[in-house]
Amino acid sequence: MTEALIPNGINDSGGTLSYFRKGCNPLAQTGRSKLQKKRAVLNQQIIKQMRIRAGAENLLKATSNNKVKEMVLLELSFVNSDLQLLMGQLDALNSSVDVYQSKQETVNIPLIALGLKETKEVDFSAPFKDFIMEHYNEDSRKFEDEIADLMDLREACRTPSRSEAGVELLEKYYNHLPMIESRFFAPTNQTGIFFTWYDSFTGVPVCQQNLSLEKASILFNMAALFSQIGTRSNRQTTAGLEEAISSFQKASGILNYLKETFTHTPSFDMGPAMLSMLIRLMLAQAQECLFEKSVLPGTRNKFNAMIKVAQEAAKVAEVYDQVHQCMIQTQLKDNVPLFWSTMTQVKTNHYCSMAHYFVAVALLDHQLGPKDDEDHQEKTFSQVYDQFPEGWTPLDVLKQTELRRRLGKAHIRKSTSGHEEALRIFDMCPNLNNHDVLRDILKTSHYHSLDKYTEFENEEEFTDYMEAPNILSKTERKAEMETPSTSKVKVKDFFHRLGPLTVFSAKQHWTPPRTVRLCPEGRDLGFTLKGGSPVQVVSLDPLCVAAKDGLKEGDYIVAVGDTECKWMGMTQVMRLLKDVDEEGIDIQVVSMLDANPSMPAKSATFSGNLPKTYSMICLAHDDEDKNPKTRKVAKKSSFLSWGLKNKVKSTSTVSLPTADYSGSLPWNKHPPSFPSSSAYNSES
Repeated sequence: MTEALIPNGINDSGGTLSYFRKGCNPLAQTGRSKLQKKRAVLNQQIIKQMRIRAGAENLLKATSNNKVKEMVLLELSFVNSDLQLLMGQLDALNSSVDVYQSKQETVNIPLIALGLKETKEVDFSAPFKDFIMEHYNEDSRKFEDEIADLMDLREACRTPSRSEAGVELLEKYYNHLPMIESRFFAPTNQTGIFFTWYDSFTGVPVCQQNLSLEKASILFNMAALFSQIGTRSNRQTTAGLEEAISSFQKASGILNYLKETFTHTPSFDMGPAMLSMLIRLMLAQAQECLFEKSVLPGTRNKFNAMIKVAQEAAKVAEVYDQVHQCMIQTQLKDNVPLFWSTMTQVKTNHYCSMAHYFVAVALLDHQLGPKDDEDHQEKTFSQVYDQFPEGWTPLDVLKQTELRRRLGKAHIRKSTSGHEEALRIFDMCPNLNNHDVLRDILKTSHYHSLDKYTEFENEEEFTDYMEAPNILSKTERKAEMETPSTSKVKVKDFFHRLGPLTVFSAKQHWTPPRTVRLCPEGRDLGFTLKGGSPVQVVSLDPLCVAAKDGLKEGDYIVAVGDTECKWMGMTQVMRLLKDVDEEGIDIQVVSMLDANPSMPAKSATFSGNLPKTYSMICLAHDDEDKNPKTRKVAKKSSFLSWGLKNKVKSTSTVSLPTADYSGSLPWNKHPPSFPSSSAYNSES
């Protein structure tokens, strides 16, 4: 295995420790893992009922027998009833927020976490082996370990741990997918591999052969895992609240990237409307944590401090109201869990009531004294409402006790009625009845509002029904989307041995490797090289031994002797070729089938009635050299060249000007080649 494995601490039947991949623990028996197993079982039951329904509907269309139609309609009614029950159970699982909350939670309102999408196991073995053998002409048995590693990584992603290690595990698989797609998923051919993912809200399976669904679903699960980390954070500490804020902002950032990038995903939970709602939900929960952080140390009972807290609470109410409006849209309301919709409605009323309560406290408990900064209070108070009661000014309210009292009591009445509405909504939702913490928080808030109202109650003022103005929301720190960088998790291509991905990909078609014998004449091999890994043959002498043995211009050298050189550069290949003796050496080359470079016809030219051929010195071709005059070919003549026979040979040959970019000579035009490839970063 290429990934580090760690013991899970559970002995198997043989008495030895079993192991799992870092960031994954499929044997963990937590409330969250049990909930996911229930979700997987429900998904299987839902797909079974949907198949039965599809068969019954097809039979209903095909038959003309009235008796058969009656029986099929009866069967359909039972199937639809079963589907509704299963959907209700799935809705209840999505409403189970307790298993995601922190163990230290005692006084905080529960937060909503997304459940992980479930998927079926995928067997890459047979399709990938066939593709490696047919497309890359490699022995597929040599890549069994790599295929097993890939399948193991995907299987581990089905049960990620609720931690940074779990997120990193999903990021690793996500970063592998583009490389896997380039290696094995050709645009024109189907691999026969089907990826099945279940909708997290409806349980309906979606199946595709391309990797778009796989990538989108992994991103969704990354966002879901961040939301679960956020709900798990200890919100009784500043560090825990910061972790929750960051997690929810990252979840919203991933969901937004998913929405903008994968625009045609045929799954309801990843549709544009649903993703927009989920993004708002994550940001609303981040804003709620920001509010909790601001009041965690306590709030001074001062006028300006009370007004500031009130507007922060109004901001939380505002964002939750926006989430609720999204949830009750026609295309969403039937599939969004009722618990979610009710919870956002409860929080909207709760935080709005808190905002009115804090404004009431600021007005009723504090009078403008001679030592107070009148201008500062007036400026602060003038920004609380969008419109003051008719005929009133901020300074009038601050200076006149009666006006402060009337306005303060109007706010406390609105706070009390808002908490009563939150409790009413809470009692109407059956899934909320088990949340004692939330009920206690709502009741306590309602009690404080009643207590404050009783403190200033006056029977002579029972006819004062002044309506409190709406409070403008304002925050010092707004929750914003934060897209985590998946590039921080470095991965190494599982199928690195197939060669550089820029060349050896599913888009390119190659001939099987051919063996060519190189027999140098002197030190001449008859061609030049260019490019990075692998090197490419250019400027081939058609009369050299290698060309006669089948070497072609544009061929890529994949092996020299017994040494594989797909990843070797020019310097390394030249080192292997420079010491070739007179007996020669075998090289393996491949040709691209779908590349049709415009190669000019090559023929010998004549000068002084003597045929001129090409130099057979194997030179590295440097594309970056822009000065052709500085390139010279140095040939060392042996002492035999002074003889008559060799004299004729030396005058009938010219050195190949490999650096001539002028294009004046037709044999100096090089075929188009791939850019140099770069190695993938190693795993951290």
